[in-house]
Amino acid sequence: MEAIGSDRALRLQVIASGMHFSPRFGNTWRDITADGFKIDEKVRMHLEGGSARGNLQSLSSGLSDFAHALSRLKPDIMVLLGDRFELFAPAISALMLQIPIAHIHGGELSEGAIDDSVRHAITKMASLHFPATEAYRRRILAMGEQPDRVFNFGAPGLDQIRNSRLLSKADLARDLGLTFNAPVAIVTYHPATRDNASVDDQIGALLKAVKQSKIAAVFTAANADAQGARINARLKSFCATNPGRFKWVPHLGHQRYLSCLAHFDLMIGNSSSGLTEAPSFRLPVVNIGDRQNGRVKAENVIDTPATENGILRGIRRASSAGLRKSLRRMRNPYERYRDGNASNRIKDALKKTELSADFLKKHFNDLPRW
Repeated sequence: MEAIGSDRALRLQVIASGMHFSPRFGNTWRDITADGFKIDEKVRMHLEGGSARGNLQSLSSGLSDFAHALSRLKPDIMVLLGDRFELFAPAISALMLQIPIAHIHGGELSEGAIDDSVRHAITKMASLHFPATEAYRRRILAMGEQPDRVFNFGAPGLDQIRNSRLLSKADLARDLGLTFNAPVAIVTYHPATRDNASVDDQIGALLKAVKQSKIAAVFTAANADAQGARINARLKSFCATNPGRFKWVPHLGHQRYLSCLAHFDLMIGNSSSGLTEAPSFRLPVVNIGDRQNGRVKAENVIDTPATENGILRGIRRASSAGLRKSLRRMRNPYERYRDGNASNRIKDALKKTELSADFLKKHFNDLPRW
């Protein structure tokens, strides 16, 4: 957004939606304006993470409102990032209004969540693609997309790691009320929407393992997927039992979140951040369950089952000095050029794209026979 906004040949329009307008998730639309961006349209989808049916109703509302917003703004191209189910609303609206879509982070897999299907569906709706690794670029080509429209510049979210000022360990400790007397973990656990196991059993196993491990932890909120609200209620209640050791901070914000990755000892949960951002800090990650199965993983990721014993073994391994030492020369597979300029490369590709009358006509690129 900063790269587009600073280029005089381009005009940035911002539509804020989804969890950005939920008090439960921190009303993060304010972060957008605090960073100096003008929000051109606000689409409130009322996402709270209660149930699949509730999310469907939110999606239906968002579809109508996005159609109105795009009809008013009339963009030449729309940029979408990721695989959240809320993205169906702007993607389908753009498809029907014949607005080209540029999609960031396509080609990935997350076999334990419906995000997988959302991501691949948007790939087929999109006309330009910006995957984060070479493996993901090849997957998009295997889906029939044209090679000259698929660009691997790495993950743009990693640019802020190189270009942001992080908090010192002392400032972070004061901000969060931590002492760092024990190893500290950041814990994020999202619903595994394609897992038949009980979410209560999964969270119970996680909390028992964290408590038994003797580590301190900062817990962040689950997303708005079905059962997300249930997870957050359990985490908040757990932290209240020992506020000196466990902190409930639903929304950390970019600076505090990245500062946690820089200064904490490990990450626990099933967030994609453990695979994308954490490797840049050589931070050990206990990756629980199969939500992230299929994604490219660096050596910092320790896969464990969603059981108390499995998670506890993962925490002990992640806390070992030997593992930390082995990660010193590790490279993040999601950072192709390691120069903090993935966003500018994406912006330049958008700028150079000729939006001709035939741009929306997609040809299927057949792969050679194996």
